[in-house]
Amino acid sequence: MAAEATMPAIAARWVRPGFGFETEGGRFRGYASLFGVVDQGRDMVEPGAFAASLARKGAGAIRMLFQHDPGQPIGRWLEVTEDPRGLRVEGVLSPGVARSREVLELMRAGAVDGLSIGFRTVRAARTARGGVRRILEADLWEVSVVTFPMLPGARVEEIKLAGRGQGPSGGEPPGQAPQELIRTIRTATQMMQGKDCRP
Repeated sequence: MAAEATMPAIAARWVRPGFGFETEGGRFRGYASLFGVVDQGRDMVEPGAFAASLARKGAGAIRMLFQHDPGQPIGRWLEVTEDPRGLRVEGVLSPGVARSREVLELMRAGAVDGLSIGFRTVRAARTARGGVRRILEADLWEVSVVTFPMLPGARVEEIKLAGRGQGPSGGEPPGQAPQELIRTIRTATQMMQGKDCRP
């Protein structure tokens, strides 16, 4: 048997949507919900609201849909976890599904980057002032990629770049780290648009 060529290891590198880079396998991550932030429907999710549901189901049981349409599954969630900021998700689009390929192209272009949750309310309470519904516990069914999220801050934040070779230490390849690359591109874009380039 002929010896196989040694291929360089793959380094995880991520960029924000809208930069048009070649991406790897349709993998992306972001926040589907932000704790303590009131959405356009006057709902506010409290920390820990998804804990029981996630412990019972795990990420594999949470569906990835397009625009909350149960007839349009577009991939699967690899991680769905709570952190201090909110509901953090990481998933991969299914390359064999035509809609998934379209969604990936829209993400690359920055045309679609919203995330939105589909859930059943288990426990909730309304604030005395403002009429905000506080979601204390929710049974999470699905997380969708959407055009207009009910919570404007719930977005796809990073898309994985196509594989790059790792450096000798097995870490990031020589050169700019992902966040440095993002800052460089953002600064260059702002300069071209005549905007203030301060961080």
